[in-house]
Amino acid sequence: MSSKDWLEKDFYAVLGVTKSAPTDEIKKAYRKLARELHPDRNPNNAAAEERFKAVSEAYDVLSDPARRKEYDEMRSLFGAGQFRRNARAGGPAGAGGPGFDFTDLFGNAGTAAGGPAGPGGGDRRFGGAGFSDLFSSIFSGGGAQPATGRRSRGRDVETEVVLNFADAVQGATLPITLRTPGTCETCHGNGAAPGTSPRTCPKCRGMGVVSSNQGSFSFTEPCRECQGVGTIVDEKCPECHGTGGVTKTRTINVRIPAGVADGQRIRLAGRGEPGSRGGSPGDLFVLIKVRPDPVFGRSGDDLTLTVPVTFAEAALGADLRVPTLDSTVTLRVPPGTPSGRTLRVRGKGVARRDGNVGDLLVTIDVHVPAELSEKARQALSDYAAAAPPAPRERLDAIARERSSYEQR
Repeated sequence: MSSKDWLEKDFYAVLGVTKSAPTDEIKKAYRKLARELHPDRNPNNAAAEERFKAVSEAYDVLSDPARRKEYDEMRSLFGAGQFRRNARAGGPAGAGGPGFDFTDLFGNAGTAAGGPAGPGGGDRRFGGAGFSDLFSSIFSGGGAQPATGRRSRGRDVETEVVLNFADAVQGATLPITLRTPGTCETCHGNGAAPGTSPRTCPKCRGMGVVSSNQGSFSFTEPCRECQGVGTIVDEKCPECHGTGGVTKTRTINVRIPAGVADGQRIRLAGRGEPGSRGGSPGDLFVLIKVRPDPVFGRSGDDLTLTVPVTFAEAALGADLRVPTLDSTVTLRVPPGTPSGRTLRVRGKGVARRDGNVGDLLVTIDVHVPAELSEKARQALSDYAAAAPPAPRERLDAIARERSSYEQR
């Protein structure tokens, strides 16, 4: 990503958030857009692929507090891209004064820092230097370091896995296949064909930046000869075409901890894209999706289950065999249990992180048959004649009162 990209692209607008949006809101907006625009869900859709790249680029900057601050400071200093038009029109041009075009400072559109990325497609804005490094060089006339010494952290990667209900509750180890940038094994990341090596750029002498004097100031800009890399590849690697990175398919085994919930994200440190020039790799975020279970439900750390019983079992009491996720238990239904009552089986729910386990909540559902045999009907009629009436005295009194009111 070049410095020109930072000045001209509104990453907040790309994610649809305000400039003051907190980190959680930015993450939520990114996850929603990433799921909608992911290439796996939009095959052969070039527009969706470009938007997916733009959303990932914006999140890569705004999710990092240091880079977000750097981005905000740059756009504030240079008027969020307005300086270039003002300078060409002869108006105020920010720090450069009237008539100064800061395009000269940052190089041609996207080439000064946006050329081929190193291993893993790392960020090389300002030829590998950050915002503070660049402006320290502008106003001090020095401070540039050899480009080969700068490292960049790899990008974070997000993927999605779908779990069965039991695996989400009990935990599982799953293989996950990813297609992400990685270091080219043919050239080992230097971009040169086998048997050759990159040569030090003669213009910047490996620094990646060059300096020029403008009156009493010394300005530093990325070297246009080597695109700010510090080296030049004369014979490019046939595998990566000189970029030093290729898209790889890799499979890793991921341990899903017990008790994960639908929509939860698991962070695996260092399993994302590799960094450039030996920089640390990014992280892998696994978004969990849980398939619903036909029998069990979940309420926090408790499992839920509805068990149908007959009227006789509810009235007289019964011992029922009910399933859990890994076994069965005997549940005592007390005599006179009403429909809708919930009974608790302790320790048969979801394991918590502190080592405790939730419960199984069993809801009793009194089953009323749609059809009865003649023998059952006669037995039920005999019971109705002998049973006490239902406690509806209060309701009957209200009904009589309203009936009298309507007659008047």
